[in-house]
Amino acid sequence: MTLDLRRIVLLVALLNLAYFGIEFAVAARIGSVSLFADSIDFLEDTCLNVLVWVGLAKAARHRAILGKLLAGLLLIPSLATVYALVTKVASFTSPEPLPLSLTGAGALAVNLGCALLLARHRHRGGSLSRAAFLSARNDALANVAIVAAGAVTWYAASAWPDLIVGLGIAAMNAGAAREVFRAARQEQDMIAPHP
Repeated sequence: MTLDLRRIVLLVALLNLAYFGIEFAVAARIGSVSLFADSIDFLEDTCLNVLVWVGLAKAARHRAILGKLLAGLLLIPSLATVYALVTKVASFTSPEPLPLSLTGAGALAVNLGCALLLARHRHRGGSLSRAAFLSARNDALANVAIVAAGAVTWYAASAWPDLIVGLGIAAMNAGAAREVFRAARQEQDMIAPHP
């Protein structure tokens, strides 16, 4: 079972790395904060899933410690998004709506696929598999918002939808980090020797 989960996690890492390149390129071309935040999140998910892959081969004690480190890793996209938001507010230009929505739809397909691959294993492997699943699930939700931001941007010709979705992605990653840290702490408490 762990071998099967490790293979799935490695596949998820490769899918995330591939779409990071696509989404980052489009984000840079059209000046989208939400796509930038999501592309950084794809890169973070690549690292997260590689660490999960390594961690699943370790003892439960090491997995709990690694789970806490992964919680910190989940905060990186939030910080990168805040930086992108500050930069974007200075220019306050709208991204091109069609590439925004199409790229968001592609990201949604990748993240839904990853979430489906990880769903049946989310309660196995402790905080590590939970981190991988939550990350893919949250990213799929963020991608729906990106597609919607593209539609609203097309209708209203405003930078606000992109900025709001980017901020929402940052908040969602911060919430996932808190949940993974809590799960890792509970896992560590369960394996700690009691007097």
